[in-house]
Amino acid sequence: MSTDLLGAAVPTPPSPSYALLPGAPESPVLLHVPHSARGIPEEVRRGIVLDDGALERELDHITDAHTADLAERAAALAAVRPWRFVNRLSRLVVDPERFPDEREEMTAVGMGAVYTRTTHRAELRPTDTDPEPLLARYFRPYARAMTEAVADRLAATGRAVVIDVHSYPTGPLPYELHGDGPRPAVCLGTDAFHTPPELAEAAREAFAVCGETGLDSPFAGTYVPLGFYGTDARVGALMLEIRRDTYMTEPGGAAGPGLERLAHALAELIDVV
Repeated sequence: MSTDLLGAAVPTPPSPSYALLPGAPESPVLLHVPHSARGIPEEVRRGIVLDDGALERELDHITDAHTADLAERAAALAAVRPWRFVNRLSRLVVDPERFPDEREEMTAVGMGAVYTRTTHRAELRPTDTDPEPLLARYFRPYARAMTEAVADRLAATGRAVVIDVHSYPTGPLPYELHGDGPRPAVCLGTDAFHTPPELAEAAREAFAVCGETGLDSPFAGTYVPLGFYGTDARVGALMLEIRRDTYMTEPGGAAGPGLERLAHALAELIDVV
């Protein structure tokens, strides 16, 4: 997955939409948590056609619940504290990991950078919604800030490792384009250029205590800002997709003891990369 740099060289001001949480100056690791929040600003809510009950149910399905907590716990456990970039708004505002143009395959099911359909393919926004205001206000500033965060790790340490922290439902939802493949306890999303074999193998070893691990099913790829994508091998990247029944009550319930086990596994991965 990737987003655009837009040629921006001016530092992005702080935003309530996202937070960059500092780690150790010597850490190259950036935990990216894009889908953990449920917040929707009122002006964005007005453009969503679901009633309040239906919206809450959709948020239960679409939110990667407790992943920000997972990243926070892992950061505290790691020998060298990683940096964290956390989205403070729901992906129903914008999805910062989608392409904002025709390159995005999820546009086929109404789930590009600005969603018009739900996880169950019901109407979320009118199909003729103009995405530009949301892209300008939320998507592009997020992309710039994430790019700057990666650039900062490169400048400080000579490399960057983006670990993208997600979760996914035990059973496939109607929106999934590739939901008929294996659904292991931990799916590792990889990129041919940015995921060296040793990074994927380190993740396999770290998460073995959490159950079966697999590659790129049901979700493939990983997030790298477009300014580095496919050109800068100093940026490593890996997506973690954690099956929700391993740590929480689905679809949107409380976390269980599995969260602590996952936090220790993620901390181990942070320490070896």
